[in-house]
Amino acid sequence: MKAVKRVVRRKSRKNTLHRPIKINCDLGESFGAWKMGCDEAVMPLIDCANIACGFHGGDPSVMRETLALAKKHRVEIGAHVAYPDLQGFGRRSMALRGQELVDAIHYQISALDGMARSIGTKVAYVKPHGALYNDMLVDRELLETVMNAVASWYRSLDLMMLATPKDKRAVELAFGYGLGLRFEAFADRGYTRAGYLVPRGKPNALLDLDTAVKQAADIAAGNLRSVKGHKLSIVPDTLCVHGDTPAAVEILAAIRAALQAPPD
Repeated sequence: MKAVKRVVRRKSRKNTLHRPIKINCDLGESFGAWKMGCDEAVMPLIDCANIACGFHGGDPSVMRETLALAKKHRVEIGAHVAYPDLQGFGRRSMALRGQELVDAIHYQISALDGMARSIGTKVAYVKPHGALYNDMLVDRELLETVMNAVASWYRSLDLMMLATPKDKRAVELAFGYGLGLRFEAFADRGYTRAGYLVPRGKPNALLDLDTAVKQAADIAAGNLRSVKGHKLSIVPDTLCVHGDTPAAVEILAAIRAALQAPPD
């Protein structure tokens, strides 16, 4: 059985971004005449691209273009899988479970990975999107279904999911599937006291430029707090900024500059 690829890094007490951490972003979400995000400007600033697979956003041409950008900038590729909900941008929960969900996830990975291979690259990990991402955090059966889907892919892929104070439970489940995990935190989203994201539409769910950059620094330093000031103990492997967040390019540029700056 494969060991879980869990990288635990020591937390720095300094409020800096010099602890090694990769930046990821949700990209390739445009569809037809609908333009979403600024993929060309974002791609040079990130390490990992979560590319939509057509169920919540993206289409064949957008997938190809986004994959080509990722290859050009040597950015790692993740399949950003979702419920089949184009109209709701994948942010509405659906009664999709069991083998039907496994099939839907495999279908999406297949589409992106097939197109990636056609241009000489490949998918390295899977990140659920929107409602599927949030639902699996509070529904163990759904989380196991997602883990099973990723683990049963014909070759090894990691699963990216939210870093919380209760990561141990996810690690134990993933070990049973021989599945590698990548835990992520969010620079541009507010956190609840329990360590989950504040639901969209609620106050402080989306953070502005200055607050997001400060939160990124706090995450890297091990000083993340909820929107109400509660200390959250998490150890993420990667830091996410949403591609559709207002000022996403500015946020990413500021975080990247901090990462590349010499230590004080």
